Amino acid sequence: MSALTVEQLLALHPWPAEFATQPRIEWLWHFEVALSLEQLWPIISDSSRMNRALGVQEMKFEDRGNERWGTSSPLGLEQEWLEVPWNWVTGQWLESLRVYKRGFSKAVWGVFVLTPLEAKKTRVSVYFGAVPRNWFGKLINTLGFPTLEKDFVRVFKEVTAQLDALKPVFELPPPEGMTAAQEARMAQIREKLVTGHDLDVALIDKLLEWIRTGDEVDLFRIQIRERARVWNVNELELLRVALHATREGLLDITWDLICPHCRGPTDKVDSLGELASKGRCEVCEVDFGSNTPESVEITFHVHPTVREIAVRTFCSAEPAKKEHIRLQRDLEPGQSYEVSPKLGSGRWRLRTHGSTAYGSLDTGAGASGLLEWRASQQPKLQSGDGAPTLKLINDSTEPKRFVLEAAGWSDYALRPAQLFSLQEYRDLFSEDYLAADVQLAIGEQTILFTDIVGSTAMYAQRGDPAAFMEVKRHFTEVFPLVAKHRGAVVKTIGDAIMAAYTDPLDAVKTCAEIHALFHKDRADSPTRLRISLNTGPCIAVKLNASIDYFGQTVNLAAKLQSLAEGGEVALSDTVWNARGVKDFLSTRVVEDVAYESKALAAPVPVKRWKCF
Repeated sequence: MSALTVEQLLALHPWPAEFATQPRIEWLWHFEVALSLEQLWPIISDSSRMNRALGVQEMKFEDRGNERWGTSSPLGLEQEWLEVPWNWVTGQWLESLRVYKRGFSKAVWGVFVLTPLEAKKTRVSVYFGAVPRNWFGKLINTLGFPTLEKDFVRVFKEVTAQLDALKPVFELPPPEGMTAAQEARMAQIREKLVTGHDLDVALIDKLLEWIRTGDEVDLFRIQIRERARVWNVNELELLRVALHATREGLLDITWDLICPHCRGPTDKVDSLGELASKGRCEVCEVDFGSNTPESVEITFHVHPTVREIAVRTFCSAEPAKKEHIRLQRDLEPGQSYEVSPKLGSGRWRLRTHGSTAYGSLDTGAGASGLLEWRASQQPKLQSGDGAPTLKLINDSTEPKRFVLEAAGWSDYALRPAQLFSLQEYRDLFSEDYLAADVQLAIGEQTILFTDIVGSTAMYAQRGDPAAFMEVKRHFTEVFPLVAKHRGAVVKTIGDAIMAAYTDPLDAVKTCAEIHALFHKDRADSPTRLRISLNTGPCIAVKLNASIDYFGQTVNLAAKLQSLAEGGEVALSDTVWNARGVKDFLSTRVVEDVAYESKALAAPVPVKRWKCF
């Protein structure tokens, strides 16, 4: 397959109309890289890391209303430009335009095109065009841009070698050594983490070494779930280390309100109580609230007294920062564009910039043909194969930006639900609370309620002090079982316990251990329990000074207790059908019952599990 000429490339990726007829200078290079397209796209799209490796000067970016502006100072001369939103199709090409307010050029147009040649060979075509501001700008561009060609050759060789050696891409030498004071502080923190808590010492040391030597790009915003996968370590154990490290002053924690479109943080606060109920992304021109499970992410940061992590950027790197977006394309009124993005099986969401009207596309097996997507209509696309051809049509009177993105969210993010249902978090950060006006969606939770059978009679027979001591003792025995199975006690209500889990099977295992502990033949305690379980969406709210759960899922979980007696568990069908539950209960005595209420349109199917 022959390489594109400048004319061919610009026919596919023409200059924006306002600069298309202005005098320009341009360069087109072709590089054959011994990597597959799938390996190479994440490297090309992460243009900030790429530019740093190329030796491009650091840049600063800021959002001014719905516009993103950049600045840099090559040769000591300040450049300031409008960073026009990029266009790209994942794995195929990307376009970027910079319109300069001050600088050597009036505009710079960049295009990268990836062409697969063999299984592990890809051609990267790199085009840069500049409209010089004056004769000096023409001279600087003429001298400066050609040097990039050699830098690209060097970087692609380095990238190939690093991937072959299974090293991080663009691996940098470790930073200069930490000061004696910083090392002393880290040693003190390590001692507290190792001796004061039941934590994995190897993970503590791994985290400390990464903080010493890690790339500041990675350390600036630490995602614990992503880091656990990179290191191939237990996610829960690493999260425990991070939480304790935060309490000891090694890390900081922020609660980030996430835009549903660009999926970047629009607001970061240092405590849960500062979290707002609503947010706005000026760049995406969209308002949103905390009423979806994905609206908030928890991230960790290195405490500045341990190591100062600078925010350093070398490009806006829009495609890398928006990995969920597989296609972003601007079209002028009357324009249309056909594209065949490689999507694979799944559900995809279609929208235009600034609009909250969504369409969906389900891809899988089978042919799809040509699917039209008009700006004037809410997208309603039928199912297609893994590589459908989309025809984008801007039949409106204004420019439109078409966006095709993954409907699902990254599972690298740490969500509030995963913290709120972790007993260790509730114990370590018991002072955390939600603002009174915040109702935080936390997604699907399994709610467990326990209740002492015959508690009224126990108080009457034993008297209040003795009965209270028995209730308190049963709390001290049940609480560790909840924590053992990765749950958290939300609250106690008289002699009852309400707990929450992210995995229904963990809740079911807790029930088995509770009833095994308070079995019918136990002689040293008269306590016998009934338990109910339900799984479904919940919201977190402020109750007094604590984080409480609210919603129909919680209400039904409490109501199901009426179907259980001592030594029994009433569980809803949503729990019964959850992963692993039927297998766990396959040898147990389980019968079908139903919960009925005048407030419900129909009876609720329930399983009653007799533990003894």
